[in-house]
Amino acid sequence: MKKLIVCLILLISVQVLAEEKMKITVKSTEKNSGVIIVAVNDGKKMAELNCNEGFPECAAPKPGEYWMVTLPKNHGVYECQNVDLFPGASDPDDAKKVGEYCLLEK
Repeated sequence: MKKLIVCLILLISVQVLAEEKMKITVKSTEKNSGVIIVAVNDGKKMAELNCNEGFPECAAPKPGEYWMVTLPKNHGVYECQNVDLFPGASDPDDAKKVGEYCLLEK
């Protein structure tokens, strides 16, 4: 019975820590009062990414294709759903991160 419980705990923790990768399109980027606002589309719905200008991993990406990787809950610098952006032409596991953002779904 103990082995079953340990296996279930491991399985649940692996799923909780799993990252979700999604191909997105950056439509526009603007700066407003020290906040970089990035409008993105995943092909189905629009969303907004925000980051605080001046943070080490905050950048204003150019319009185009990117990979968006959703970080596990309570990971990242913002108190929201944190995501990382990677160039769309490369595999996110091997690419240099463009930046880290707060995801605000519309």
